[in-house]
Amino acid sequence: MQKVNAYAAFDAGKELKEFQYELPSIGNEEVDIKVHYCGLCHSDMSMINNEWGMSQYPLIPGHEIVGEVLALGSEVKGLKVGDKVGMGWYSASCMHCNQCMDGKQHLCGTVESTIVGRHGGFADKVRGHWSWVTPLPNGLDMAKAGPLFCGGITVFNPIVLSGVQPTDKVGVIGVGGLGHMAIKFLKAWGCEVTAFSSNPNKKEAILKMGAHQVVDSTNPETLESIAGSLNFILNTTNVSLDWNSFLTTLAPQGKLHTVGAVLEPMEIPAFSMIMGEKSVGGSPLGSVALTRKMLEFCVRHDIYPTVEEFKMENVNEALEHLEAGKARFRVVLKA
Repeated sequence: MQKVNAYAAFDAGKELKEFQYELPSIGNEEVDIKVHYCGLCHSDMSMINNEWGMSQYPLIPGHEIVGEVLALGSEVKGLKVGDKVGMGWYSASCMHCNQCMDGKQHLCGTVESTIVGRHGGFADKVRGHWSWVTPLPNGLDMAKAGPLFCGGITVFNPIVLSGVQPTDKVGVIGVGGLGHMAIKFLKAWGCEVTAFSSNPNKKEAILKMGAHQVVDSTNPETLESIAGSLNFILNTTNVSLDWNSFLTTLAPQGKLHTVGAVLEPMEIPAFSMIMGEKSVGGSPLGSVALTRKMLEFCVRHDIYPTVEEFKMENVNEALEHLEAGKARFRVVLKA
């Protein structure tokens, strides 16, 4: 048994307090990670507030973890003590179902989420199955890498899943923690990138990220001006929008893909899809192998999220900063 020092919420919407718990003896296929940095994601806030109705308290958030291997079980493969690693929203999967055997572990029916029913990374240590503990490639900046393990792979997966081509014209709805990474990925992919934003004050920063143009998502006339021009649109927001307006900006056989957890039903007119053979889809994060490819892509193109760093003990200050909409654009806690 070993003690873990962490920060936990003890009830919905409450501030985090110091919390200590004990890890049992390490399992044969488990890995203990010394946390160096942990990203603060909007999903952490949703779990703290029990917005999705599945939070269990005390709840230790934190699922964008980077650190080093402290200990490992006897059956762990491909890792050794001292390796620099990361772990994201998922911490284990069954490794025997059809999805796991097909290399789609993130779609496993019993996939384990790092902060659902178990303790996460706002702590000095965290544990996971070796398959989901990803070695960091040489040259990756650990101080900025944490958000790649949730926000990064969340927006990288749809690019591959939807078969986006370097010659495509693409759009990104919402330029926040997820959207700003999507813009950077799609620019490096070779696409012409249109950013949809409702905040004119962000325009200069958005263009600097790599967007070729910024369109006011609240203005029907500006949306009409690009009708039929985009091959792919990625929605990163979690609010209800006029989805039909965005469907009209798609070219024939274009795709609208959402990774934003919109809680209300999305109103999608059938004829807006039928006429033009357009499609609407969604996805969670990504597979183990794709996460590794994403990290290699980041090193090759020097892509990182734009981060603001707080000390782990200032986690409540960081949460307030995120909740107030002041984050530009991801928050990372340093252990």
